Amino acid sequence: MDGTAKILKFELQDVLRSKWMILYALFFLLLTEGLFRFGGNQSKVILSLMNIVLIIIPLVSIVFGTMYLYHSREFIELLLSQPIERKKIFWGVYSGLAIPLSAGFVLGVSIPSLMYGIHTSQEAGMMGMLIVAGVFLTFIFVALSFSISIRYEDRLKGLGLSILLWFFFAIMYDGIVLILIYTFGDYPLEKAMIGVSLLNPIDIARTLLLLQFDISALMGYTGAVFHKFFAGWTGMIISVVFLMLWVGIPLFSGQRIFNRKDF
Repeated sequence: MDGTAKILKFELQDVLRSKWMILYALFFLLLTEGLFRFGGNQSKVILSLMNIVLIIIPLVSIVFGTMYLYHSREFIELLLSQPIERKKIFWGVYSGLAIPLSAGFVLGVSIPSLMYGIHTSQEAGMMGMLIVAGVFLTFIFVALSFSISIRYEDRLKGLGLSILLWFFFAIMYDGIVLILIYTFGDYPLEKAMIGVSLLNPIDIARTLLLLQFDISALMGYTGAVFHKFFAGWTGMIISVVFLMLWVGIPLFSGQRIFNRKDF
């Protein structure tokens, strides 16, 4: 068996035994069940779930990923003493965490959704897009956590930077955009805001959902501008491409540091 596959298998077994992973899946399962039971029609349920997903998944992914890699340092050092390529170790450990986190989210959301018959309704596409966005955000923020925790030896510094990065993307970013809009309101900013929205993976995921839900008025200024210029398949393709870049750039940056790092 390939080295990456062996490491992935071991990591999956280790992560799936974690009580935090079980609690993570149960959180989304109970949340989705509660929203369907008490939240009214399916569109409102998906909209409520979307607002939670855009905050919780990045936070859990980046914090759990950072802590997991620091706690796995001795195991990684043991693997490095074996005749296994460093890139295989990196990809095996990364996949062994990102895949279970994604699976926990997908199962937690999908099981109640299927029980309430969303797959036979008009909102099936919306729910599918929400799941895609959640999986992308998981892979992105786990990649960011790996890039940070590999770069910094100090656990406190690495964890603090991870939380700060999540806080910036999830909360501060929209505030900075609003300040820019207020400061330069006399200038045509629409095209500039399209570029600005692509610098935030949470904004891109929000836009991807916005294009599906067609509720630009509720999704903030950048989402409304993006919807105005890139409606339909064009906007969807652009969103997916940039989400893939957000996965790839920090991931390959982390791998490059990992290959050169003296453990």
